[in-house]
Amino acid sequence: MKPGLVPFPEITTPRLLLRKPTEEDGEAVLFLRSDKEVNKYIKRAKAGSLEDARAFLKRIIRGIENGENFYWGITLKETPELIGSICLWNFSVDKRKAEIGYELDPKYQHQGIMKEALQAVLDFGFGILTLVEIEAYTHYKNKASLTLLEKNGFSLICEKKDPDNEDNMVLAISRPM
Repeated sequence: MKPGLVPFPEITTPRLLLRKPTEEDGEAVLFLRSDKEVNKYIKRAKAGSLEDARAFLKRIIRGIENGENFYWGITLKETPELIGSICLWNFSVDKRKAEIGYELDPKYQHQGIMKEALQAVLDFGFGILTLVEIEAYTHYKNKASLTLLEKNGFSLICEKKDPDNEDNMVLAISRPM
């Protein structure tokens, strides 16, 4: 199945609920898109206001509804507060490849939360969407992200470069056979 043909799923893991974001997540998105630690290795426009964050959420929600991306807000099962996000987006024309992206509030980092979310989204991408490859772009100094990706089967693609950020490394994982 391909994006646009698959209804947006909530995904649960032992500790997490990955859910569709809502406009009520504006404060959390503002934090994630403006916090210096979260954005230390990311080249993107920072959210300067709650209105910026809500505009971003509207674009993301529209993309979900149009079948262009899958973007989950990460929450702990016991609380609805958004603590991060993870997405599949930038699908190839044939819908066989996608890019994965993620971010997490620093106070929840180094607890295995992103590993749990990443594994669930990889299972969805390969199992439900039947993707053949998922790429990740991460800054060469972002050791935590590189370690997370490598421990989950991603390998460096030396010949591929990020045209938008020369400091990024491109890693990929292929569908398990």
